[in-house]
Amino acid sequence: MFDIGIFFKIKNRLSTFFQFLVYPIFFKSFGVGSRILRSKRVCGSTRIEVGSNTFINNGGWIEVIEGYVDSPLLSIGNRVYIGNDSHIIAIDSVVIEDSVIIADRVHIADYSHRYDDVKTPIIDQPLSLKGAVRVGSGTWIGEGVVIIGAKVGKNCVIGAMSLVNKDIPDYSVAVGVPAKVVRYWCKETGLWVQC
Repeated sequence: MFDIGIFFKIKNRLSTFFQFLVYPIFFKSFGVGSRILRSKRVCGSTRIEVGSNTFINNGGWIEVIEGYVDSPLLSIGNRVYIGNDSHIIAIDSVVIEDSVIIADRVHIADYSHRYDDVKTPIIDQPLSLKGAVRVGSGTWIGEGVVIIGAKVGKNCVIGAMSLVNKDIPDYSVAVGVPAKVVRYWCKETGLWVQC
């Protein structure tokens, strides 16, 4: 008798190998050992870079919307984990550096919908660039977080259900709506500091 887990491991390895052979044709780059599991949507793949050993879980939505800047880019680094039903969308620049953990149902974008013209439905108004997004290496983005037009430093923790719309410095813990730093690593003392 064999454990059913062996079957799933073999199936996953074959799927990863198949994606490694085929996806480089469609993506700007697609690294060794990376995998997209049952995505909801992948659009603008020729403008999307995926590093090595990166995993995008069920229901992932990664997209680059062209027509707002000359060379939009969505770059996902090496050893990145992106949780179920997460959306990462760029009209200019979204960069996820190496070794980032992104929990389930996270939304990351560098734009928002315009609503200036009250006589026009919002769906018919253009998108508005909010600023380049960068998530620093080693960071953990908690469940349900929204990041719009902001940078998150390296080795940060962003608490669940937070809204990040302003930059968060390296080695910080931030929570809330909007997210505020509640703890940070002080280089001078080598200690964590409560805010």
